[in-house]
Amino acid sequence: MDGLGIDFVSELVGTALLVLLGTGVVANVALTKNKGFNGGFLMVNIGWGLAVFAGVIVSYASGAHLNPAVTLGLWASGAKEFGQGVAVDFLSIITYIGAQLLGAIIGAVFTWLAYKQHFDEEPEPANKLGVFSTGPAIRSYGWNVITEIIGTFVLVFVVIGFGRQPAGGGLAALGALPVALLVIGIGASLGGPTGYAINPARDLGPRIAHALLPIKGKGGSDWSYSWVPVVGPIIGGVIAGLVSSPLLPLLPGFPK
Repeated sequence: MDGLGIDFVSELVGTALLVLLGTGVVANVALTKNKGFNGGFLMVNIGWGLAVFAGVIVSYASGAHLNPAVTLGLWASGAKEFGQGVAVDFLSIITYIGAQLLGAIIGAVFTWLAYKQHFDEEPEPANKLGVFSTGPAIRSYGWNVITEIIGTFVLVFVVIGFGRQPAGGGLAALGALPVALLVIGIGASLGGPTGYAINPARDLGPRIAHALLPIKGKGGSDWSYSWVPVVGPIIGGVIAGLVSSPLLPLLPGFPK
């Protein structure tokens, strides 16, 4: 298998694990008769952070993007290579994003299997959909997009900054723990308005799974909102990449 093939498998497996554990903590909190029922938003934040930790650990070979916003942000920052020395070009970008989306669908399917009986027992369709995808506390598409842009900008800007520290070499080389803590921090600080997708694959992949799976009493998949957690994170990630190259080197103590 060539470098791009290894990167594809790495991103697929890492994103599947990320989404399995991330949507899994939401299922534990949101679905009736679970031991974690009503565990609260902070439990969800911590669960998603640890999901990122696990996904990064297993996808070291590809640089552990696990997120189209990260992939596009690195491209916008002027990165020359991904993962196994793979050149940054249209083919590698599409390969990464395709792997991330497919992995997210797979992870969501396994969450449904793990919580099948609880999905069957849950009376509220909105709680079932909330396991798979994000939704706004106050529906206002423009402001919801702005929230996702800001949250994803923080994620990608800091991730690029991590990757440019002396250890270098991408997310996996710097260690998964700082990225996990960053995701917990974003959720605790900026996650309230929209549920902080900050990752197009994390939202779109499970939403597709929700639409396709035979979930008892599931209701609709809220496609009218589905573009927000895709467009907002992409914009935020690209902006972070564009400003990181000229801005990060100006910060005191940043490696030149």
